[in-house]
Amino acid sequence: MTSELRDLARNAKAWPFEEARKLIERTGDKTPEKGFVLFETGYGPSGLPHIGTFGEVARTTMVRRAFEAMSDTPTRLICFSDDMDGLRKVPDNIPNQDKVREHLGKPLTRIPDPFGTHESFGHHNNARLRAFLDTFGFEYEFVSATDCYTSGRFDAALLQALRRYDEIMKVMLPTLGEERQQTYSPFLPLSPKTGKVLQVPILEHDVEAGTIVFEDEDGTRVEQPVTGGHCKLQWKPDWAMRWYALDVDYEMSGKDLIDSAKLGNRITKILGGRPPEGFHYELFLDENAEKISKSKGNGLTVDEWLTYAPADSLSLFMFQKPKAAKRLYFDVIPRMVDDYLTFLEKYHAESDPAKRLENPVWHIHEGNPPKAETGLSYSILLNLASAANTEDRETLWGFITRYVPEATPESAPILDRLVGHAVAYYRDFVKPNKRYRAPTEMERAALEDLMRELEALPVDSSAENIQNRVYEVGKRHDFENLRTWFKTLYEVLLGQEQGPRMGSFIALYGLAAFKNLLRRALAGEDLAQVG
Repeated sequence: MTSELRDLARNAKAWPFEEARKLIERTGDKTPEKGFVLFETGYGPSGLPHIGTFGEVARTTMVRRAFEAMSDTPTRLICFSDDMDGLRKVPDNIPNQDKVREHLGKPLTRIPDPFGTHESFGHHNNARLRAFLDTFGFEYEFVSATDCYTSGRFDAALLQALRRYDEIMKVMLPTLGEERQQTYSPFLPLSPKTGKVLQVPILEHDVEAGTIVFEDEDGTRVEQPVTGGHCKLQWKPDWAMRWYALDVDYEMSGKDLIDSAKLGNRITKILGGRPPEGFHYELFLDENAEKISKSKGNGLTVDEWLTYAPADSLSLFMFQKPKAAKRLYFDVIPRMVDDYLTFLEKYHAESDPAKRLENPVWHIHEGNPPKAETGLSYSILLNLASAANTEDRETLWGFITRYVPEATPESAPILDRLVGHAVAYYRDFVKPNKRYRAPTEMERAALEDLMRELEALPVDSSAENIQNRVYEVGKRHDFENLRTWFKTLYEVLLGQEQGPRMGSFIALYGLAAFKNLLRRALAGEDLAQVG
């Protein structure tokens, strides 16, 4: 990036740049001793990757790229898997559940893989995570908690936590209930007999020897080292120990973890480290404005979003207002796709480099957005499918090539993907909810007037010319406002309450085809059978 663009980036207002400025201030714009600025995202591999996983990695990547636009300091992003955690319950969505149930309490990487494809359940889910992230082209390094604990990478930090045992307890105990306080310890030993992660009191700790003493499940008293994978930490001290051990500079988390992050910051300082810069994003809501929960299964999955829209639109959803609670449901998809297409067009039409940096597509595409294509929106494709009553993408392409002769699936790959997505969305959400109605007498008069206006237009009339005629007809009749007139067109002709800009839609659908649709509606035919 040129020095001019670097200066623009340092003054840009988009939230990833604001976050990146924290790191400039943190480092003094100098390379840290470790040789890079470290970004981290965390993952609990007891379940499969989900839309929150995508959001956290996508948003962290946006901040990382914004920082790189400001600084020459190298960066790294690690995706950390807490696969040393003991499995507490058998997931509902796995095969061979009995095979897993007999190993409850053990680290995920010591539980047989119920799918039979990897050396453990943890390894299987880690592979799924990496495949998931690779699908979206994220640049990251995978780090396993099991590897860090067993290889000795965390040993120095664990011994430091043992030295600061009493101070950590003073931070943690006030956050716990009275009963939990009696048994709590930041260290969770692994039973040498069963291999389970034990939630037991620590009877003694020996800083010089680097050991803890506890009572095993069979009642025997055991002394074992805190290093070498013989124990792990409770998750809140573990989070802080990880920040300290890896020297993490930046990690974001959900609003529900604000208090946990504050505890982590205190413990990191107790260990002698510097807490990372943080960012707390709001949580997603379902169609009923309730918090999305993995256990409930409400809301949208990544696979569902990608069935109906491109990944770039999901990235836009993650970019926009990350500190505002947002509904994450199927009905947000069409608007998000069209917003993405609009931002893409604006980016390439904008000559001011500073304004380009504020455009979401700069962040979605890491500074190199693709070219905009035909200008056709997702919404208009949905309405085209609705008017034609078709789930066939070739049929839609027939309309498109008549409207934009130079467009082909090969020359307009973004549009081609949108056609496939629009067909799927129409099939699953629009078609089942189409409800046509007959026009009132006043509406019929307006529709007949519209037919006369359209009959007088040349077959190759522009979308703007058609739109003006539709407007004029609406103004001549006794509608409360033009919105009511357009709502009439949508309900009578398309069987839905909302719809497209009529001029553009009619031009795309074809003037002759639209007049035929209007003629059938006036004749009282069942438009649900129109194909």
